[in-house]
Amino acid sequence: MSDNAIVRLGTLKDVAHFKAHLRKLGLSIPCDNEIAIGTKSSLREPLARGPFKIGNRIAVQPMEGWDGTADGAPTENTVRRWQNFGRTGGKLVWGGEAVAVCHEGRANPNQLLISEKTKKQLAQLRDVLRREHIQTTGSDDGLVIGLQLTHSGRYCRPNEHKRPEPKILYHHPLLDRRLNLPSDCAVLTDGEIESIIEDFHRAALIARELGFDFVDIKHCHGYLGHEFLSAHTRAGRYGGSFEGRTRFLREVVQGIRLLAPGLHIGVRLSAIDTAPFHQDPNKTGRSMGVVEDCGDLLPYRWGFGVNPLAPADGDLNEAESFLSLLEELGICLVNITAGSPYYNPHVQRPALYPPSDGYLPPEDPLVGVARQMEATRSLKKKFPNLLFVGSAYTYLQDFLPHVAQAAVREGWVDFVGLGRMVLSYPEILWDATEGREIQRKRICRTFSDCTTAPRNGMPSGCYPLDNYYKNSSWGEKLRVLKHG
Repeated sequence: MSDNAIVRLGTLKDVAHFKAHLRKLGLSIPCDNEIAIGTKSSLREPLARGPFKIGNRIAVQPMEGWDGTADGAPTENTVRRWQNFGRTGGKLVWGGEAVAVCHEGRANPNQLLISEKTKKQLAQLRDVLRREHIQTTGSDDGLVIGLQLTHSGRYCRPNEHKRPEPKILYHHPLLDRRLNLPSDCAVLTDGEIESIIEDFHRAALIARELGFDFVDIKHCHGYLGHEFLSAHTRAGRYGGSFEGRTRFLREVVQGIRLLAPGLHIGVRLSAIDTAPFHQDPNKTGRSMGVVEDCGDLLPYRWGFGVNPLAPADGDLNEAESFLSLLEELGICLVNITAGSPYYNPHVQRPALYPPSDGYLPPEDPLVGVARQMEATRSLKKKFPNLLFVGSAYTYLQDFLPHVAQAAVREGWVDFVGLGRMVLSYPEILWDATEGREIQRKRICRTFSDCTTAPRNGMPSGCYPLDNYYKNSSWGEKLRVLKHG
């Protein structure tokens, strides 16, 4: 499939045409014809469960930031994004940003770092978000703010943008080759893992001191927590069996409960995944993504949420076991996502236009949206007492409010998470449920410049639609990079 074969959602005139398009694709995505206003909207209903009393069903997703200082403190650009988080009107802020627990675990040299040195500035970010939220909604009643704690594992680049410094748990026959890792690349020892676990404990203690309501122990997108879940081939305490592969989570949780009582815990999980994709090697120029040849690697033993006999397909069996474990651990807040931005971005964040180092989508991105929504729906049905945040909604564009309202109303999900859309039009769901006209010129069209720019050393942001970036020296640099 080329991008020319994909219908651009911005060309669809109304909800009726969108629904007809869904039927043509054979997709089951709930969609309401009209948007309810105020308290009549399912998106504005409060929800109380366990320790949480959350004021509405709009959530802010955590995203990786690329605009902190060398020592991990926020900058003016970071503050602008956190203001956007508050402007969403969302009462559940899932960190808003991935914050590294140690310098060596940063995904880029400008990622935020939680430490004694940076905690004063991180507290200011939380205050900025809260002030903007009150200005948007009138009150911070029911506002729950978390902080995503992360270690980037295989994708660590703490010192230079173009210098990987991977921390791996096992050797992966496909990803090692993709990252040019030598066969003798060191694998994290159990002792090093125990030290990283202590980093999570220290970070959580600081988060509690700063007033965050919960921390997310990140288990998604190919980063360290997610790689633990796929460590079938790792020997020792932290690999092999399901018990071994979840020991990291259990020990992190145990320490947080001991050292930071009262701080709640959530988990963002890549519930489904696939083997890596890459550009079709048989085509010249930018081509569609194809799954890497796994013929001699079956059954596939290097994934979590992957069908081991057909690794181009996801499988929810182990995700169900993982969610059962979360229930046993008393964790009720779970954020469902999929895949990785590094090896199958069309699965992780459906988009029409790939980043500069990506491939053309091998499917209509709506298929990717439906895949994530259906996975979340299935898991919610089996675990009704957990609170679920859903992902992949941004690609719905003009029809995001209609689908979000229907998904919550029909019980597919508890909260609709906004990620990329927050960079261009954070207020979209708040405007919709206030009865305001949607500002179509601000809707994210998934151009992926918010990925291309940071991967080339520029700050996080929406370059096509936010004039702050579009008209800056960074915007000019990006235009030269893309067009010469």
